[in-house]
Amino acid sequence: MAWTWRFEKSDGTETEPALQPEEFTTQGDAESWIGEYWKELLDGGADQVTLFDDTTKIYGPMSLQADQG
Repeated sequence: MAWTWRFEKSDGTETEPALQPEEFTTQGDAESWIGEYWKELLDGGADQVTLFDDTTKIYGPMSLQADQG
C-alpha cells in the first residue's frame, strides 16, 4: 500500500507540486507531510490536494488556502 497526494489547481486540473513527496507507508505520514509543507505547495501553485491509498481516493479535494474567517 502506498499513500500519495494528487496536487491540483482550484479547477481540479492536476499540477506539478513545488515539492515532490515520496510515497508514504501510512495515512498519518502523508497527512503529517502535507501539514508541514502546505504553505510551500500553495506558494508553488497547488491550490488543493486529494489523498489516495494506491488508486483509491480517500478524501479531497482539500483546499490549501488558509481560512480567511
